[in-house]
Amino acid sequence: MEIDRAASGAVLKRERVRDAILELIDERHPGDAIPSERSLCARLHVSRPTLRAAVDELVLAGLLVREHGRGMFVAAEKITQELVSGRDSFAVPPAAGVWTSRVLESRTVPAGARVGRRLRVSPAARIRYVARLRLVDGSPMAIEHLHIPADLVPDLTGAELEQGDLYEHFRDRHGVQVSEAVQSIEPTVVTRAEAELLDVPELSPALLFERLTTDTGDRPVEYVRSLYRGDRYRIVSRLALGPAPVRPKPPEGHHPGIPPGDLTSGAPVTFSTRGVVQSGG
Repeated sequence: MEIDRAASGAVLKRERVRDAILELIDERHPGDAIPSERSLCARLHVSRPTLRAAVDELVLAGLLVREHGRGMFVAAEKITQELVSGRDSFAVPPAAGVWTSRVLESRTVPAGARVGRRLRVSPAARIRYVARLRLVDGSPMAIEHLHIPADLVPDLTGAELEQGDLYEHFRDRHGVQVSEAVQSIEPTVVTRAEAELLDVPELSPALLFERLTTDTGDRPVEYVRSLYRGDRYRIVSRLALGPAPVRPKPPEGHHPGIPPGDLTSGAPVTFSTRGVVQSGG
């Protein structure tokens, strides 16, 4: 598959604008106003359509509220329902298909306030930012935005980002053993540029994954935002209501929302989540 460079550039620009607005939201309380579109365009040096696309996404995600004639405001906090049993270990069966990656962008940049908070580093600390297009059997499935502390993987190569198991590369080449991940999943829709990369219509449904991965020393090693096609992905939650039956160990493969890797530390989590790649839309 040939990558549309214009579409990938638009996706990356929109991602930077989105992160800047999220920082503004993080600094405010529900009901607080954020600067006007005109002010934000001047501050971020972007066009009105680019800014509006990012704002529209955050409105659809329930993070911002538009009020006609008044402006944009931070939305009320979402209600979170956590399923807890405290007995079962983290288990994520692999999704089907042959997974490959195409790197859209890879560079070393300052973490910034928002990513720095998640990785527990200074906003000035250097991180490796990587945008990847994930494919299954050659068809586009997801867009990933990875943020990794640069000093953990100073010589991470493009080949490692496109071939093989990223977590195995972390362990075998960089001495980083991942242990646990906290991941959220929300529904969203794709923008025009994202739709072109994922080969779906604009405003198609999608699943937004956010994940923070830590190593065996509880050190954050990776913060990832991933956008998965809604027409090809679904999530099934298996809830533990009693003693678990003995099941054979699943084969190695790609985990939904998680790059292929050994995330089997037995950290206490309430249920296992399975992502199923469907054959049709």
